[in-house]
Amino acid sequence: MLCAGIALGSPARAAEEPHAGESSAPSCLRYSAGWRYTFVTNDCDTVRHLTVEYSDGRTVPCRTAAPRETVTFPGHGFGTGVDVTGVRACPAVPS
Repeated sequence: MLCAGIALGSPARAAEEPHAGESSAPSCLRYSAGWRYTFVTNDCDTVRHLTVEYSDGRTVPCRTAAPRETVTFPGHGFGTGVDVTGVRACPAVPS
């Protein structure tokens, strides 16, 4: 009997560099999106406040990640046709 494999997540991808006037996250933030969870790792040298983007436009709360820390967001869902499209920087958290 043959069994088909199911991919539990996509390979880690780096966020793109921001363009002037945009709030994209820098390339030192890597993410890996699965159906249940999306993991974002901060490989930057500074603390980052961030969120992930979804192809259906839904929003999730921002999270703060220290250098070398991984934070977790909801995944894209199973069989919904929704993808995680990237990482976005959030406004700075007041001190």
